[in-house]
Amino acid sequence: MRKILPLFFLVWVLRPQLATAQKVTPELLRADSAFVAGAYVPAYTLYRQILRQQHLASPRMLLRMAYVQEGLGHYPMALYYLSMAQARQPRFSTWRKMATIARDNRLTGYPETWRQDLMLTFRRYYYLGLQALLIGAVVGGTLLLLRRNRLSRGWWTAYGAYLLFTGAYLNLLGNERAALVAHPHAALMSGPSAGATWLTTAAAGDRLVVQGKQDTWYRVQWQGQDAYIRVQDLLLVQ
Repeated sequence: MRKILPLFFLVWVLRPQLATAQKVTPELLRADSAFVAGAYVPAYTLYRQILRQQHLASPRMLLRMAYVQEGLGHYPMALYYLSMAQARQPRFSTWRKMATIARDNRLTGYPETWRQDLMLTFRRYYYLGLQALLIGAVVGGTLLLLRRNRLSRGWWTAYGAYLLFTGAYLNLLGNERAALVAHPHAALMSGPSAGATWLTTAAAGDRLVVQGKQDTWYRVQWQGQDAYIRVQDLLLVQ
């Protein structure tokens, strides 16, 4: 038990850093050099190869990929890379850029409201709050085990409630699973079937929140109700 608890603690404490870390490789150095030199398209090609091979990308690399795609006029892909950067490192500036591109191209799913600002603030400090809760769980559990013969049942009840709150924070208040529409004129249906009622047509770059998956359809949130879109029409923000 004494060995497991510190390991559990370290894994969760290091999780935010691991999520944004990226190994420096010769390919990454070449891509960065090309970008700094203004060779944006060759740099993007190298960045894309790195993303496919390593499946890891720093926010800086993703922002550079978005910059190149925006310069080429490929705003859906620019939004996709911005979304990936935002998922790794939430920033108001990144969201403002996404909202500006969406507004200029009449896309949906990028609100500029006080509720969105509040949610973004929460997400920025989500991992810090989670770390604090897990530290409390580890320290509290250790103290209870050391003094288990001298503590009343009320202390264990309080600790159980604390663990339930931590679990709710982890599972219910985590980051939403967002996705971007990959193709123009993608159909949103009322059910997971081509024979279901047609609701609307989404544009490439529209942002949707994924609720689940059923066969070849994703269940998404659209105007406060469930809708379904084909898997091949969505790009999940990884």
